Amino acid sequence: MMYLSIYTDGGARGNPGPSGAGAILKKQYPDGSEGEIFESLSVYLGEGTNNQAEYQALILALKKAKDLEATHLNIYMDSELIVKQLRNEYKVKHPELAKRFLEVHTLLTYFTSVHFTHIPREQNKEADKLVNEAIDQGIGKR
Repeated sequence: MMYLSIYTDGGARGNPGPSGAGAILKKQYPDGSEGEIFESLSVYLGEGTNNQAEYQALILALKKAKDLEATHLNIYMDSELIVKQLRNEYKVKHPELAKRFLEVHTLLTYFTSVHFTHIPREQNKEADKLVNEAIDQGIGKR
């Protein structure tokens, strides 16, 4: 069994605008404590919205967790909307988000347990930094 804590973030400048996704995967121990960063991921997504980028960040992290054969995930996101949609507290109305929502749910079938937690932006700085680096790189800023 492999437990992971995952922090994801997505962002767009202009909304829609240049967008990026970032994720931090940390080993998690049975007592709930977290280890060092196991993997950090970032990708420039091109033109998109903030919510689309948030979903893409989660998809990126879930695919990596699947490749690592993780079994238990605790996922932390600063997007209250996405967390509530994934907990089925809010409906997914936008067609583009619905596609990503379904992709997430398909990926979730590979794991024994997954818990989503909304966290304040201040607790998600590592993933946010990856998003901004990906966007900067994607639009050619150095």
